[in-house]
Amino acid sequence: MAKLIACCGLNCDACEARVATIKNDNKLRAKIAARMQTHYRNPNITIEMTNCMGCREGGAIMWYCEQCEIKKCILSKAFQTCAECEKLNDCPMVRKIHQYDPKALENLKTLI
Repeated sequence: MAKLIACCGLNCDACEARVATIKNDNKLRAKIAARMQTHYRNPNITIEMTNCMGCREGGAIMWYCEQCEIKKCILSKAFQTCAECEKLNDCPMVRKIHQYDPKALENLKTLI
């Protein structure tokens, strides 16, 4: 089964924000928003801000993903994902994601 791979390699199909958006699940959105409020120390994050269809799909994009430096970088290079970049293995920006989710790097390497 094909995965919906984000610019950075995260699997959008497994993302709670995308699942909550597709299922219109406000309980899950509230859980995500509460977790993000704590993580980002921002009490102004609302459930509406957690709506996301994936950064490469069009439509709703989570507030955090809207300001993603990785997405800005790949768009500036006319790439679809970081898999197309020769600096993939040495990029400090994408390494921040991969240190927490090593599968994201594996996902990108399947696209090469």
